[in-house]
Amino acid sequence: MTANTVHRFFVISGCSGGGKSTLLDALAARGFATVSEPGRRIVAEERQGDGKALPWVDPAAFANRAVAMARQDLDAAAAHTGPVFFDRGLIDAAVGLHRETGTSFADTIGPVRPYAPLVFLAPPWPEIYKQDADRQHSLDTAMAEYARLENAYAQLGYQQIHLPKTSPAQRVTFVLDRLAMT
Repeated sequence: MTANTVHRFFVISGCSGGGKSTLLDALAARGFATVSEPGRRIVAEERQGDGKALPWVDPAAFANRAVAMARQDLDAAAAHTGPVFFDRGLIDAAVGLHRETGTSFADTIGPVRPYAPLVFLAPPWPEIYKQDADRQHSLDTAMAEYARLENAYAQLGYQQIHLPKTSPAQRVTFVLDRLAMT
């Protein structure tokens, strides 16, 4: 990955159930390249397979798979010439791996920061949070994860932009205005 590539990669992280995937869908509808959340894709794959790496079965196996998938996503995204928006990514996966195994998230990520210096964080949004078959954790668990992510992105020197609790269309405008892409 070159510096020019990294500066085209924008991560949208934050609280589980905070509207990240909906925002990514809205960005995709506007023609932007997007990468869906590794965790959701892993859960779908595991449900089709033996289920041994589901986050509620083996959180460490899940986190290791998320790190590997996020690295593959970064490699694949390099083929795009414009901006690419990621629903979570390597840093989120590395924070999860750290929680489960103690592996330093900085060591997992490596010396090159994989995304542009701005990170968009979806704050906890209890009014829209829903558990489902793939999101089995509580809002309290999601909020604790959010705090870990905020801390990790700060430690890594990312500028955090907190997304407003507004409609997907307004969030798209907010993101694009911050990146001067409108």
